[in-house]
Amino acid sequence: MENYIVSARKYRPHSFDTVVGQRSVTKTLKNAVQNNRLAHAYLFCGPRGVGKTSIARIFAKTINCLNPTEDFEACGECESCQAFNENRSYNIHELDAASKNKVEDIHGLIEQVRIAPQVGKYSVYIIDEVHMLSASAFNAFLKTLEEPPAHAIFVLATTEKHKILPTIISRCQVFDFNRITVEEAVEHLKFVAEKENLTYEESALHVIAQKADGGMRDALSIFDQIASFSGGGISYQQTIENLNVLDYDFFFRIVDHSLANEVSELFLIYDEILQRGFDGQHFITGLAKHLRDLLVSKNPNSLKLLDVSGDIREKYLEQAQKCPIHFLFKGLKLLSEAESRYRTSKDQRLTVELSLYELGVVTVEKKKVVRT
Repeated sequence: MENYIVSARKYRPHSFDTVVGQRSVTKTLKNAVQNNRLAHAYLFCGPRGVGKTSIARIFAKTINCLNPTEDFEACGECESCQAFNENRSYNIHELDAASKNKVEDIHGLIEQVRIAPQVGKYSVYIIDEVHMLSASAFNAFLKTLEEPPAHAIFVLATTEKHKILPTIISRCQVFDFNRITVEEAVEHLKFVAEKENLTYEESALHVIAQKADGGMRDALSIFDQIASFSGGGISYQQTIENLNVLDYDFFFRIVDHSLANEVSELFLIYDEILQRGFDGQHFITGLAKHLRDLLVSKNPNSLKLLDVSGDIREKYLEQAQKCPIHFLFKGLKLLSEAESRYRTSKDQRLTVELSLYELGVVTVEKKKVVRT
């Protein structure tokens, strides 16, 4: 039986061109390789799962490639590239500062830096979670980081740049990585699904991308989870069930009944939501986001700001035309107040129901004011 490889590893980028969502970083590094303007130390900063370590490895592979391509990517076929692909390269050294953060570990690294590479031109030292090094380890590292041997290049990666000593930062070229946008994540998930021969609904991939919160690795992990849960396909309904996400349909129904002043229906929908195991805080946050998205959808030109699939975007556009501006503003204000009261309330359900009642009579109150 063939060993299963998770998507985050199987589809890890292997060249600068296959990296998702970090074009400014990859372009700068490729230009540095092309013009032979390599710095001795780099600092990669950004959220987890956005490609910091992957790009560091690609960079190490590229600068040691014996036959780079015309666009300055690693060839993948020379001895250096083969060694890298088979995880037996002596040109790349990785240190996890989360577990090896003592001054003794840095002293060992400094001793290793003195040894020149046997194949290729550079030894690349990748230190992950570098902010977790102790103060004494940072101080021991300073001199080597500032004046390393000509063959040594350091790539430091961190999720918490503010914890790194300014003296370390000043010795590095600093690259700030972006969060992966929902659209970028969806496009990559489509690519993976097609490679794996999995059927999918685009709305499901949007939910996965939103849940990943800007991390491509998290998106792929959730993708694998849903694929295992569904047994081969990625459907919207299975995705929201597995991830415990409130269906958009609940919020569309809430707004429709509010516009029709059907308060009792609002209470029934909220009861259905509670019966499914969602708490009131989750509901308030989701409904507030829905009203915000409706406000954005009032102008068709701003529909691109919605992180949803095409069919759901059309539903937003259709419902937004029915919603008066005062209804949306009043609803957002009510939900903001409800959110602040919810945590300290002794009867949380009543807090939410009162907000729903007020939302359900907004248009009635407006009509009375107009008549007066």
